[in-house]
Amino acid sequence: MPKKNHSVTTTPPIDADAMQGLARRIAAQAENHAVFPTAISDLTLYRNDRPTKPTAYLLEPSVCLILQGRKRVLLGPEDYSYEVGEFLVTSVGLPLVAEILEASPAKPYVGLIMKLDRNEIARLVLDQHIPVAGSPRNRAGIEAGALTKPLFDAFRRLVELLDESENIPALAPIIQKEILFRLLQTAAGSRISRLATAGDSTTRINRIIAWINSNLATRLRVESLAELAGMSVSTLHHQFRALTTMSPLQYQKRLRLNEARQLMLTGRLDAATAAFKVGYESPSQFTREYARLFGNPPRRDIQNLLTATAGLD
Repeated sequence: MPKKNHSVTTTPPIDADAMQGLARRIAAQAENHAVFPTAISDLTLYRNDRPTKPTAYLLEPSVCLILQGRKRVLLGPEDYSYEVGEFLVTSVGLPLVAEILEASPAKPYVGLIMKLDRNEIARLVLDQHIPVAGSPRNRAGIEAGALTKPLFDAFRRLVELLDESENIPALAPIIQKEILFRLLQTAAGSRISRLATAGDSTTRINRIIAWINSNLATRLRVESLAELAGMSVSTLHHQFRALTTMSPLQYQKRLRLNEARQLMLTGRLDAATAAFKVGYESPSQFTREYARLFGNPPRRDIQNLLTATAGLD
């Protein structure tokens, strides 16, 4: 059977009014919620009425859009900021630091995130004979790309589907599949297709990342991780750092601090209890490393977050 031609193509520019219209629709859907999970699986909307301080969080393999406002995104020391008219895609779970730079009540920051379905990507790549488009500009598991009109139109139809709740089960999977197809046609397609490549180093590192997430309080043994990945210790370190910009131990530390912050914020745990729960043995070490990452010691940081959240109600 002959291979279909799915090469990267030039598309007309995205209409500014259509972009603003989608931004208004998302802002109305999210209302006063900074984070708004939707009835569509794996789709989350975001709205902020004011700039934010740098915030650390874990981003699973996803594609992200900004429809209004401006945001700064850091992975370790590297800046991967993107803006309206671009998308950001991650091929592994990454502990990022993000800061909303432009937002106001009159013109809020508006964005969306859709998690990537690795199995669906694999089916598209194999069934449609989609070649890898372009080559990554960097080796880390993150890339920014230009938002094409067909890709934007697919996202717009997905958001509009939120107003037809009875049709979501039938139509959302179709539109999400189209979004993946359109993503694979962009210059970032190579990054996305690596999610579905069996035996690829990205797949092996994803396996390690999943294990770390599931065993957050467990002391890491790099030798055991290397065995799980089917790599030598040196290769594991090299590949893990290439994709995440940090070592497995640094990655675990970032995840532990993020999880402890969430436990204190939503579970109302005190700092010492949260520290022990995520695997820290020394509360003082936890406090030092927490302040280094989030800018304030635990109690002050959580109080600031609670005050900011109360202001959105």
